[in-house]
Order: sequence, then C-alpha cells, then structure tokens
Amino acid sequence: MSEQPTVSTLTLRHRIPDDWTADPWAEVRPLVDGADVLAEVHPEGRARSCRFWTGPAAGRPLAVTEEPRRTMITEPTCTAGCCGALYATIRREGGRVVWDSWENTSDSSVVPADLHFDAARYEAELARAAADRSWEEPVDTAARLLGRTLAESRWFERWGCVLTEVSPRREDPGLPEELREPEGVDVGFHRAGETGERMDAYRYTLFVDRDRPVAEQVRRMADLVLAEDPRRTAERER
Repeated sequence: MSEQPTVSTLTLRHRIPDDWTADPWAEVRPLVDGADVLAEVHPEGRARSCRFWTGPAAGRPLAVTEEPRRTMITEPTCTAGCCGALYATIRREGGRVVWDSWENTSDSSVVPADLHFDAARYEAELARAAADRSWEEPVDTAARLLGRTLAESRWFERWGCVLTEVSPRREDPGLPEELREPEGVDVGFHRAGETGERMDAYRYTLFVDRDRPVAEQVRRMADLVLAEDPRRTAERER
C-alpha cells in the first residue's frame, strides 16, 4: 500500500519587498509549514502583488479552478521572459489541493517537491489573505481607498481619459534624507485614443501625512482630482 503524501499548511503573508520600485504594492508571500521554501529554489523571485488579489475569487493568484491550471508562483522584479519565473500546476484531488508539475524557467534543475494541502483550509487561507488589511501602512490604505473612489467615479472617462494607476509611493531609503520625497500616492492616466496612437500621459503626486486620519486625506485627494478636467491640474509626462 502506497504511503499518502504529507499534507502541508499554507500561510500567506503580506510583505513589502526591499526592492519595491518594480511594484510598490506588497507581495502576498506563500509559506509552507511556516517556511519560505520558494526562496530556496527561486531566491530572486517575488510572489504576485496584492493588487492581483482583488476581484472575483476564481481569478486571484493561487485559486483552484475546475480544471488544473499552470500558475506563476514567483517572478523576478524585471520580467519572467528576462530572468525566469517559478510556475506550478494547481489542481484539486479529492479533499486536497496539489501543487505539482513545477517549472523553474530561471534554473530548470531546481524545483520544489510536490505540495499537498487540505482543500478547506487552503480555501480559507486564500479568503483570509484577500481580506487582510493588517499589514497596510497609511500610504497603502490611502492608495487603496483613493483607487476605489476614482475607479467608481468614472471621472476620467468623462474627459476622454483612461485611469491606469493608483499606487503607493514610498520613501527611498537609499537616498540621503534631505533628498527623499515624502510618501504619497501616484495617480496615472492617459488620454484615450485609437490603437497604436501615441497618447498623452499625466500624473498626480499626492502626499500622505502619517499623523492625520487617512480617510480625511483620501477625501481631500479625491476632491482635488475630481474638481475639474484632470488634464488641467495634473502634471503631463514628457
């Protein structure tokens, strides 16, 4: 009689990467039985950003769907095509979720062992991580709330523009203190146009004060952006 595979426990931890310039949002890092086993096989990789954990549950990273699916588990700060990424096939097998058929396009000789999780506990952990806000700093909360407000307003559509980015902008610890800009929220949008047409791009940089209520600051930011044609008040990118 064959021995049953060990059932592991998945824990998802939000972590702001040391090199956050590629994506300022926190990564949602998978730990297996409390250990970061992925760092051992793909040390340069980071997990998918928390911005991919919004929306319907079936479309989130690590979700289990009716059919097995090849899923990117970690990726480099550049692109998967440049420096490689770590993939697994995620599937359901009875009461378990299985990660197998690993592919490490950075180093094909190094991959994790197959992983088995209890399906009910796995699904509960995915739902918990998607709703987790405990990791947020004021700049993260401000970016999340402002992004939702601007998207729901459809304000940019009124002016023939497309909202492309609302993200936290963190202080750069590598710069001398006198050269660091305050933390804030970057809002990017561009003029809508025909396919292939070069479109004018614009950006707001909105500062966040850690000593003031975030909700109050978000209302102020939204009022500023939604007051008039955003192309008149935002900075045009060159």
